[in-house]
Amino acid sequence: MTEIRVAALVGSLRDGSYTRPACRHALDEAATYEAVETDLVDLRDVSLPVYDADDDEAGDAAELRARLRDADSIILGSPVYHGSYASALKNALDYCGFDEFEDTTVGLLCVAGGSFPTTTLDHLRAVSRALDAWVVPHQVAIPSAYRRFEAGEIVDEDVRDRVEVLGRRMVEYASIQPDPRTIESTQNVGANDR
Repeated sequence: MTEIRVAALVGSLRDGSYTRPACRHALDEAATYEAVETDLVDLRDVSLPVYDADDDEAGDAAELRARLRDADSIILGSPVYHGSYASALKNALDYCGFDEFEDTTVGLLCVAGGSFPTTTLDHLRAVSRALDAWVVPHQVAIPSAYRRFEAGEIVDEDVRDRVEVLGRRMVEYASIQPDPRTIESTQNVGANDR
């Protein structure tokens, strides 16, 4: 079997994040497959100033892009902030483009303190599709996260099962046949800049 690389981009900067352990759990499940390498890209450890298109090599941008470009599939994990995804994740995605995401399998995971986290997944799906990524149908929304985790571990069986399925899908669908480019990507100004 050819080696498969699965990355998770963690969009939470909070020390007590629930997003980070959820992404780690998905990667642990992916790693149960033979010849799978995983990479937890924790944005707390990546220096990225607010994106400026005139300086897209700032900070650790080149390293971030290389790690994502090397992945066959990527989990985008985010806390829910005001009905959408975290600014840290948005900033990281702004440093990326088609080189990192086109024809790459993407899985979506969001964590909420409240009860309705699904718009975050919709927003991440739209961004992923605009970059010509292939987003798996299975996605994970974790509402009321404070009740689902203890000491950094998932204690809710249903949530744990859904996160594990996401980890498996990242491996199972890592090698997809590319579709024709989307209308979004062909009309996206700057799409061929990188």
